[in-house]
Amino acid sequence: MSQFFSVHPETPQTRLIHQAVEILNRGGVIVYPTDSAYALGCLLDNKSGAERIKEIRQLPEAHNFTLICKDLSELSRYARVDNAAYRQIKHATPGPYTFVFEASREVPRRIMNPKRKTIGLRVPDNAIAQALLNELEAPLMSVTLIMPGDDYPLSDPYDIRTTLERQVDLVIDGGYCGLEPTTVIDMSRDDVVLLRQGLGSSDDFL
Repeated sequence: MSQFFSVHPETPQTRLIHQAVEILNRGGVIVYPTDSAYALGCLLDNKSGAERIKEIRQLPEAHNFTLICKDLSELSRYARVDNAAYRQIKHATPGPYTFVFEASREVPRRIMNPKRKTIGLRVPDNAIAQALLNELEAPLMSVTLIMPGDDYPLSDPYDIRTTLERQVDLVIDGGYCGLEPTTVIDMSRDDVVLLRQGLGSSDDFL
């Protein structure tokens, strides 16, 4: 049975954030809120956790995972981002965007796109997500919480608990989240490509 923490969406309780991080450090998989939708997350080096997330979502091997970072300073460690691309994304972070770049050697091959060696990177504008990242001092490997066969992410934390209470270790209740996932923009090639239109406007990138 998963644990269930009700965390204040604007001033997250330090005690609960600390307990959530302990669960992650023990190899846990959590559900947490972002500025677009609820997401599944685990630590970058948690191989079994990544497999559990794949199973919950029924993801194909070629799925591009996302690293949730606390700020842009982490991007250069996990992705190859040139100066022009950095300037483009700077104004949109934190925010409801996922940017796809060529992954660096710091990223395990098992979470890259197997053919293109890319990874998604995101800086969320959400107090709970930021509190987790600041406590961890490391990114979260993450995917949007859209269940197989559904068109939209799960948004009610109590429904999430009922659905996933035997498949995750913790559900963080940060209130209702939206039904739109992030906008996904591929910046790994010469031509910028919109992979998914979500909550964030893509006008400034295309």
